[in-house]
Amino acid sequence: MESKKCYHCGNEVTSFNRIQFDNKQFCCNGCKTVYEIFSENDLISYYDFETAPGATPNPVTRKYDFLEKEEIVDKLLDFKESEIAIATLYIPHIHCSSCIWILENLNKLSLGVYRSLVNFPEKKVSITFNPSQVNLKQLVELLDSIGYAPYISLKNYEEKPKNIDRSLIYKIGVAFFSFGNVMMLSFPEYFNIEDLWIIEYRDFFRWLILLMSLPVFFYSASPYHIAAWNGLKTGNYTIDIPMSLGIIVMFIRSVYDIVFSHGQGFFDSMCMLVFFMLLGKLFQQRTYNFLSFERDYKSYFPIAVTRIEADGGEKPVQVYDVVKGDRLLIRNEELIPVDSILISAKAFVDYSFVTGEAVPVEKKSGDKLFAGGKQVGEVIEIETVKTVSQSYLTQLWSNDVFQKKVDFKYKTITDSISHYFTPVLLIISVLALVYWMFIDYAVAFNVFTAILIVACPCALALSAPFTMGNVIRIMGRKKFYVKNTIVVEQMAKVDTLVFDKTGTITSSAAAGIYYEGADLNIEEKNAIKNIVRGSNHPLSRRLYEFLPVSKVEKPTLFEEIKGSGVTGIVNNQKYNLGSSQFLNVVNVNLVNETAVYVGIGDVLKGKFVFSNNYRNNLSKIFRNLDELGYGLIVLSGDNDGEEAVLRELLPESTTLVFNQKPDEKLRYIEKLQQQGKNVMMIGDGLNDAGALAQSNVGVSVSENINVFTPASDAILDAKKFSKIPAFLKYSKSAIGIIKRSYIMALTYNVVGISFAISNHLSPLVAAILMPISTVTIISFVTIMSNYYGRKNL
Repeated sequence: MESKKCYHCGNEVTSFNRIQFDNKQFCCNGCKTVYEIFSENDLISYYDFETAPGATPNPVTRKYDFLEKEEIVDKLLDFKESEIAIATLYIPHIHCSSCIWILENLNKLSLGVYRSLVNFPEKKVSITFNPSQVNLKQLVELLDSIGYAPYISLKNYEEKPKNIDRSLIYKIGVAFFSFGNVMMLSFPEYFNIEDLWIIEYRDFFRWLILLMSLPVFFYSASPYHIAAWNGLKTGNYTIDIPMSLGIIVMFIRSVYDIVFSHGQGFFDSMCMLVFFMLLGKLFQQRTYNFLSFERDYKSYFPIAVTRIEADGGEKPVQVYDVVKGDRLLIRNEELIPVDSILISAKAFVDYSFVTGEAVPVEKKSGDKLFAGGKQVGEVIEIETVKTVSQSYLTQLWSNDVFQKKVDFKYKTITDSISHYFTPVLLIISVLALVYWMFIDYAVAFNVFTAILIVACPCALALSAPFTMGNVIRIMGRKKFYVKNTIVVEQMAKVDTLVFDKTGTITSSAAAGIYYEGADLNIEEKNAIKNIVRGSNHPLSRRLYEFLPVSKVEKPTLFEEIKGSGVTGIVNNQKYNLGSSQFLNVVNVNLVNETAVYVGIGDVLKGKFVFSNNYRNNLSKIFRNLDELGYGLIVLSGDNDGEEAVLRELLPESTTLVFNQKPDEKLRYIEKLQQQGKNVMMIGDGLNDAGALAQSNVGVSVSENINVFTPASDAILDAKKFSKIPAFLKYSKSAIGIIKRSYIMALTYNVVGISFAISNHLSPLVAAILMPISTVTIISFVTIMSNYYGRKNL
């Protein structure tokens, strides 16, 4: 009976189940239907990725009818609004590039799908869709029909995700069991014991050792074999290739020794090698999981949010201290940090941080608000229904819309070294093998194996992750929250620092404010206080704290123009508060100063004048940065009324630039970069979002306000502003630690390879030295990063 393969899924096609269509053969109508769907939607290039990449689709059933119940669907959705919803589904069948390709092109198979993103390691796909055009049940049925049936269990959605991959634990357990037993069975031959009983059963023990080593080679070491094979297929010579090759060579050589009775081989060394490498992988994974958890909940949310107390007072609290039932105050441009219910009459929420769509959604009292939305307009009150850890906001930092638009094409040191390390190592080992084969066949394999083992680049692979992981954790404890390890490396390259003025080098203290102009009565002061209550600008916050306590009254109109001012209507009276340009103040004798002008109706009433309270030790901070060789620039949206004061405070080399609008700040940063500068922008995260995004490193300084800037690479607690020079020095120290560890590792490899080539290093000794060198390097980088952390911070 003739047998062929199904064009779609690769299953066997016989004369009994063959379906011919479009000059191709299919095993069932399901595979044929999927092929037709792909053809009709211009997705036929799916089959270019692999031969028969598809899965056999499931027949249409009613197994997804439970998704018609709204209460169940709500538990499965990450986010839902009238025109947009997001669901993350676990799809076990994801296994190759063609799976990723078709799942990320779901928008071509369903009009209601906006986009879909695949998380390949976790086998998950996040789908953003329009619930008015396609519901979750239809999406799931679509996935099922093309062979990618999702696994749905409400229990999985309600429980916390496991931090550690259990399969890695099992692999380590198998390797440890085999390593211990194989080592114990090998002792008699190590000590050359010639006992009659041992001699009698020597072959039995050798074959038992071989049998116990098979699970280690085929199961425990499988991640290295798979990674090495994928690297070879793609032409990416990763450090997994010599690791896998060393294990394979040891296995083959040991099997050869036992089969031909030349000895017991090196199975004990192989098991030990795999065990220590997997142990290092587990240690690294635990470190990353801890850091990820730490950052998710304590770093990339607003540092504080305003909570309304039982007595009606307002108190800033840590965002992760917010609990269910708390009432929060959300001002204009503030991010909603938790899933909540709207208490105010209405709100306009911008969910662009979540969905990428910038059109505000109108909400009414009692509506549910999802975390990640940004309030646009007047101040609102909300009631918390979930804590931060349970909200969708915990997933947002990895969202595409949170990524900076600047492409630095950065390649890490580890990637650069491994690209050359692997080919050079393979060339050296093969040349040594060929050379020794002309002298002694047995010695040749010993030398070849020893080179691959002793030069195992575990230390090179783990040095940077362990160093940077520890550095990020130490910085976080000092309240400088860094987005990822590349930010630390970029900080080490920075040569120019650009500071915003208001809210960055000045503090938000309420002292130093006085009023000039026509007297304001109690009602007018009350109206002004209620209008600026909704604004997050540093001057608005200072003015709000300065004005006397009054009753809370909601403006009938609130509008904030970034970098200019705010407009509000209270008791049918219009108020304009902002810069002189915003209120069209024309006066040739105008004194330059930091002021907020007040206009009531069409009448200019006066102005609140601010004497800037510069941060403690500002002169010392700038002087330290100047001594470290950084270019210093103050880039301000205010006028130059404070120029004389700043000239006294700051080093002569500091450049002062005033009257800059938000878009002008961005262009100024861009101009510096075109001159070859590596720029760190330090701003308050309000009017500086564009400049923070454009800079090589954007740092948002946060006071007791609910500020969250996705464009920033790091968030600095304002209380730690004086530590900026120390954080920059620490980043350079971190790179220095990595470079020294690489020198140590390469020195070890050169010495080890030299001994191995000359046949003065056995594979067994090499296998013992390999994990010792790895532990030494990891200990070195950990100790040094802790030392420099204490020294600098």
